[in-house]
Amino acid sequence: MSESYFVHESSYVDQGAKIGEGTKIWHFSHISSGAEIGSNCSLGQNVYVARNVKIGNNVKIQNNVSVYEGVTLEDYVFCGPSMVFTNVKTPRCAYPRNTSADYQKTLVKKNASIGANATIVCGVTIGEWAFVAAGAVVTKDVPPYALVAGVPAKIIGWACECGLSLHFEGDKALCPGCGSEYQKHNETQIIRIK
Repeated sequence: MSESYFVHESSYVDQGAKIGEGTKIWHFSHISSGAEIGSNCSLGQNVYVARNVKIGNNVKIQNNVSVYEGVTLEDYVFCGPSMVFTNVKTPRCAYPRNTSADYQKTLVKKNASIGANATIVCGVTIGEWAFVAAGAVVTKDVPPYALVAGVPAKIIGWACECGLSLHFEGDKALCPGCGSEYQKHNETQIIRIK
């Protein structure tokens, strides 16, 4: 174990895993060989990271989350407690799909947040600053800044970079918390303008 990161004595880090400086891996977690975890990450209790998973810097993964092969988490992603990633669209015990070629790619882009008990079905991209509500089931791509909820998840609003909900008047919104300004281009796209 390197002194540049912390691993609780009850956790396992397999040889060949790469872990960045300042990262903390808490109780009963398992990091597989070939996994790459960036700097200053926090992995809560009972977190599993599969081989070939790439996790960026400053990522927070709460308790009871498994990050399976095929998943990439960019910088500053938040994964809430007991949220779920999948990596096979059509699992069958009688027809195993357990090679890298079988796994569909899932990308969670910078600064996105995923709420507790949400499920992310494989093969999707969650955009920058997107916010997935607790318990949502994401079955298709989520645009940047979108707030999605429900089963299946649908866009129910938009989130500021600070995390507060945005309320549009026409095509413009001003965040009530941080004062950032946004402009809506259509029903599935907004941009920050200030």
